[in-house]
Amino acid sequence: MVSYSCSVSLTCTHAPPPRPPPRLPLLSRPAARAKILVLFRLGGAGGRRQGWAQICRDSSLQGPPGAESSAQEQEDNKKSEAVAAAAARIAAAGGGGGGGGRLSDWTTSVLLFGVWAGILYYVFQLAPNQTPYRDTYFLQKLCNLKGDDGFRMNDVLVSLWYIMGIWPLVYSMLLLPTGRSSKSKIPVWPFLVLSCIGGAYALIPYFVLWKPPPPPIEEDEIGQWPLKFLESKLTAGVVFALGLGVIIYAGKAGGEDWKEFIRYFRESKFIHATCLDFTLLSAFAPFWVYNDMTARRWKTGSWILPLALIPFVGPSLYLLLRPSLSSLLAASASSSDETKK
Repeated sequence: MVSYSCSVSLTCTHAPPPRPPPRLPLLSRPAARAKILVLFRLGGAGGRRQGWAQICRDSSLQGPPGAESSAQEQEDNKKSEAVAAAAARIAAAGGGGGGGGRLSDWTTSVLLFGVWAGILYYVFQLAPNQTPYRDTYFLQKLCNLKGDDGFRMNDVLVSLWYIMGIWPLVYSMLLLPTGRSSKSKIPVWPFLVLSCIGGAYALIPYFVLWKPPPPPIEEDEIGQWPLKFLESKLTAGVVFALGLGVIIYAGKAGGEDWKEFIRYFRESKFIHATCLDFTLLSAFAPFWVYNDMTARRWKTGSWILPLALIPFVGPSLYLLLRPSLSSLLAASASSSDETKK
């Protein structure tokens, strides 16, 4: 008995029918696609596995195989946009752009305004004013409007008068340019000019209106007036030397001069208000030293912050030691060039 057998063989140039892929845990699309590619590339060599991996690419990237790079580019763009949006939100929260930052700024401004109004009320209504005629005479003598009439001025009062004339220069060096306000658009220079007469009473309104951060500083701006003068180490050295000399002069005054000055403080509105002005300028100076130090990115100068609490000496010493704006701009330019490379 003869048996016949026949076999039919079908050939196809396409890939064989795929086996069902292994179940994957619930992953995001990019992660699932990466895992599929790794599994099929490690499963065996040959173009057949390679073709199956290409067939099973992520369904979110539909289109011909040549569109893989463009789809990947679109996905990278989406990721970049998400990162940029997150960075913008973080910057807004850190810079006081959110509701909490606005509330905090508003509260601080209200408190400062209340302090300023209370101080003015005290000076004009509650401060002692027993010797108004003598106050006028002292003011004329200190301004050199009266000749030598044989009266000897108190050494402590003379020292206080001269150091109050240097304080506006110190604040000008602290507030220009790092204490300028970019959000409120309020210029600082009118308040600095008025502080030559009104001291802290003229500066506190600017502190109320001040909204950081400062506007960007241009390189050509540093070489112009008044920044060229205020950034000069020679100016800072002269201010420090003059202030230290005035303080030493007051310290060398005898006990009788100090007793007489205390009596003036209890009787005179002019001297009472001047002493309060000196106290306010000394109290606000450490904050502006810290603000200027932060703007200049002088991290190694944090040791000088406790010294800034010393009236006049600490802030003027900081002005002498702080890094210049030109060096800061040079460092920023070099860092940006390295980032581009």
